[in-house]
Amino acid sequence: GSYLNLFPTKDRILLELTETMFGGQFGVARSIADSKLPPVYAYAVETAIQLTLTELNENLREIYIESYSLPDTSEYIYLHTTAELKQIFGENFPDDTESDFYEMEIGTAGLMRSYMARKCDIHFPLERKLSRFLTAAMRVYRVPEEEQAKVLAFIQSLDIKEIATEVMYKLFAMLEMKYDFKLSKN
Repeated sequence: GSYLNLFPTKDRILLELTETMFGGQFGVARSIADSKLPPVYAYAVETAIQLTLTELNENLREIYIESYSLPDTSEYIYLHTTAELKQIFGENFPDDTESDFYEMEIGTAGLMRSYMARKCDIHFPLERKLSRFLTAAMRVYRVPEEEQAKVLAFIQSLDIKEIATEVMYKLFAMLEMKYDFKLSKN
């Protein structure tokens, strides 16, 4: 073996980064969409945070897009999210297996990647991006239209930029500890 094997590859670092980012997002989402709300709310908050993060920071946009594009990291995302999706939307698909949710996740991950890649502007503001993504994803997972309207109203009631900013700084702090470097000034 070469001594180069001692150093993590870019892909390995990206995978670790992806794991850290996804763990942090789901935790924050669950704390915002408290246990009294149906699980679809945690899904909506988590995905809204992720889309908002990519609008707040171009480096995060690049990392997320790469994570959703490369084979190892996208596979991690599919597998990690499949269990969440089955738990959240399982009652809408009583006969579906984990494989069925995995296959649906490939499609909704593609939606996520596309919406992350398209930057917001005056013609496509963040609020509309979040609404479009969530509506499309909730339809895939057979969330009834009346419930979708409630979920969208809940997301619009949040200061999602403030929440995502907090997540971003928590994420940076976790990464700084893990990789022993500084991202932020304070």
